[in-house]
Amino acid sequence: MVNASSETDAPDRRERLRAGAEHAPALGSARLNPFGDLVTLQHLTARAARSLKSVFEGVLRRDLRSWAEPLVVQRWADYRTERGEGLSAWQPLAMSPGKAQALLVLEGRSVLEMLDAFFGGDGEAPSMLPDEFTPAAQSMVGRIGHAVADPLAAAWEPVSRIEFAPVAGAAIATAPDLGGDTAMVVTRLGFAAGDAAPFYIDLLYPVAGLKPHAPQLTAKVQAQDCAVEPEWRNGLTRAVMAVSLPVRSVLAEPQLRLGQLLELKVGDVIPIEFGPEVPVMVAARRLGTGQVGTSNGRAAVRLTSIEPISQEDLA
Repeated sequence: MVNASSETDAPDRRERLRAGAEHAPALGSARLNPFGDLVTLQHLTARAARSLKSVFEGVLRRDLRSWAEPLVVQRWADYRTERGEGLSAWQPLAMSPGKAQALLVLEGRSVLEMLDAFFGGDGEAPSMLPDEFTPAAQSMVGRIGHAVADPLAAAWEPVSRIEFAPVAGAAIATAPDLGGDTAMVVTRLGFAAGDAAPFYIDLLYPVAGLKPHAPQLTAKVQAQDCAVEPEWRNGLTRAVMAVSLPVRSVLAEPQLRLGQLLELKVGDVIPIEFGPEVPVMVAARRLGTGQVGTSNGRAAVRLTSIEPISQEDLA
């Protein structure tokens, strides 16, 4: 499986000792991953990591870097065993159209750190985690569920239009009973501030819920953030800088009626008027203004002002 990430300099990624997205089917068991290579979903996860970074920056009030871990496909029972019995928040996210539900999983310590930062603290969790969430912590999980819904939908939008919404009234302190053999696509997003230890969130998608989007997920894609060779970039820059553009000054633009134009003959004089400064044009865009004069015996224009060039001017 080809893996993509939103950052390449994330040395603190969590090791995931799991099988990859490709599974050799055992006799008498269903294939966990019917999609084959999940490169497209890996790219979407990288997009989601970049989109959700601002959500957690707003809660923690600090700059973060983000990345996407390699995704895996595994049985729900295996994921639950791997995660252990520690304090975690389980927020279901309804996926529409359809009746499938994704699952946002947050570490208990991360939830308490966000809660402390939200109420003006330094974003620190108790050294000893409680056995259950307070109502305030549960409310924080719900707030995060609403905050991630739109960025997550935007991350999916290039491939498939899926709307996400937190399921109201869900028991977020308890893992849902999905059935041990339920196949899940597990994506993990990492976030870290400076040299601090990173925290992770998991986004789980049921394989059955993704089957309607199989054609889009199995399409071949190419990463957008490919590294550009410096030699090629420098050559392109030199070529662009050598492009010639016509520069002209406009002394006057008199106007004549159509009848007068039709009556013009050789020797007629068209009066013009211009002020001390004239516009200077580059192609069809205004460069600035200047004063008409001479330089080294030739007519010239001395620039007196230059208008700023915007990105739209360069497009």
